[in-house]
Amino acid sequence: MPEQNVPCLEVRGLTGFYGETQALHGIDFVVQPGEAVCLLGRNGAGKTTTLRAVVGLLAKRRGHIAIDGRPTQGMAPEDIARLGVAYCPEERGIFASLDVEENLLLPPVLMPGGMTIDEIYMLFPNLKLRRKSPGTRLSGGEQQMLAIARILRTGAKLLLLDEPTEGLAPVIIEEIGEAIGILRQRGFTILMVEQNFRFASGVGDRFYVIEEGRVAEHFDRQTLASDHARIEALLGV
Repeated sequence: MPEQNVPCLEVRGLTGFYGETQALHGIDFVVQPGEAVCLLGRNGAGKTTTLRAVVGLLAKRRGHIAIDGRPTQGMAPEDIARLGVAYCPEERGIFASLDVEENLLLPPVLMPGGMTIDEIYMLFPNLKLRRKSPGTRLSGGEQQMLAIARILRTGAKLLLLDEPTEGLAPVIIEEIGEAIGILRQRGFTILMVEQNFRFASGVGDRFYVIEEGRVAEHFDRQTLASDHARIEALLGV
């Protein structure tokens, strides 16, 4: 169990490289238990690279990353996952040859507290209706719901969501926002990369703007409401 007042996720001085190219230049942020924190910024700013570094998928990274106070430097991705971290990548990774339920059952349960299949179907009723449909038959919105749903059985409490609304219709975006709200009520902590500023502002507690691999700005929901125009200008929206 994490100690009281210890962040769910702490990132300090994170640098990261793709080959010889430096993508992250000293990222600093924290995520407290039960929060929804959004990483905002333009394409190529380093947001996805930050998520990949947190889950151990960025081979060349330095700095301090801790999950519930436990440093993860040098740990393999599967060992980081066993600390209660799950990653939903932008590309979704749905197995086309498997139906919805087979996709849901594929990830292993790594720790207690994961959602059951019935609970997942209550969260995403569309998936229950399509539970025997192969991945190739799903709409983009249904694939995104499945990608999020698939990590909920694992027992992870820290969910990393990369662009969960990318390319989706407004009605599906609204459903995903409602699902995130329910997950938070269940005690999940969420770190999310998001380009849709309107969506992010409705679900996030705190926001970090990433520019050229650095944190350029940090603000909370209250600041967002009082300084909306300046923040929109910063993000170019």
